[in-house]
Amino acid sequence: MIETTRRILLIRTDASTKIGTGHLMRCLALAQAWKDAGGKVAFITACRNEGLLERLREEGFEVHLLSSSYPDPGDWEVTKNVLARHPDAWVVLDGYHFDETYQKRIKDAGNRLLVIDDMAHLKHYYADIVLNQNLHAEDLHYSCEPYTRLLLGTKYVLLRREFLAWRGWKREVPEMARRVLVTLGGSDPENYTLKVIKALQKVDISGLEAIVVIGAGNPHADVLKKAVGQSRIPIRLIQNAKNMPKLMAWADVAISSAGTTVWELAFMGVPTIVGLTAPIEEFLVNGLEKYGLFVNIGWFNRLYADQLVNILNELMRNERKRRDMIVLSQHLVDGAGCARILEHLSIKE
Repeated sequence: MIETTRRILLIRTDASTKIGTGHLMRCLALAQAWKDAGGKVAFITACRNEGLLERLREEGFEVHLLSSSYPDPGDWEVTKNVLARHPDAWVVLDGYHFDETYQKRIKDAGNRLLVIDDMAHLKHYYADIVLNQNLHAEDLHYSCEPYTRLLLGTKYVLLRREFLAWRGWKREVPEMARRVLVTLGGSDPENYTLKVIKALQKVDISGLEAIVVIGAGNPHADVLKKAVGQSRIPIRLIQNAKNMPKLMAWADVAISSAGTTVWELAFMGVPTIVGLTAPIEEFLVNGLEKYGLFVNIGWFNRLYADQLVNILNELMRNERKRRDMIVLSQHLVDGAGCARILEHLSIKE
């Protein structure tokens, strides 16, 4: 295990309605692992979601708030001052708006750098480590420095502490699935969740029930509460859930956007229907579809309710398919990702 005592990990990431919460939440997983190994953590963020910020503070992490995010020059002015106080710290960078220039500035400041990436979209990477936890990662080409190490694939999936408590748990697979978990990201600005709730009303399975999870920053909470209240089937609406592993363990199947939540669902062995809510997710889903890990329904904004009903009906009635999906997903995501990454952040390097 890495020796992190008294060492600090600096994490630069953001969360917002526009970019979602996935970047911050997967960084939270790495931060928890670092802290559990004896280290300290500081987040530098332009996040304005009080629920997320409170979660970071509850963990005992320092939080340095930015008034604006890169490429605004105020971002780097604050960040470089934090880095200057911790010249030996590893820096974690997670966000598509951080370009080659931002990476180079961190390296020029003398810090070691871990970049969390999804699609090799930059012309060059200056990081000491590039981490891509997706299935398609090994098919990508990274232009990087001779010293750069690539950590690629689902063996490095970042899972928060609350999920790791479920390692070794075995899921029971009913002949007919009746419990549906709906989770379409931390913000869901287009309110695709409402479309799914309406589709659930048309699913012809007796005993059907659902739990709908929305983020703390979801702007459509009131509309969704009204829809749930008028539902013909039992639906619980949970905002800012604190017990996602338990909810995933409850579910027989899930409907999810194609963000970082898919890896949590895979670890928990939830047969999942995945839809697209943002352009980046189309890139990520290609890797999922290649392995048959999830059922891909394409873009939510192009999806008709009857299409989702038919797909959901088929999956809920197909016990064999659900069993196969469970075995594959738990094989690909074993929960040891954070531990493997910490081994590369050794103080002895």
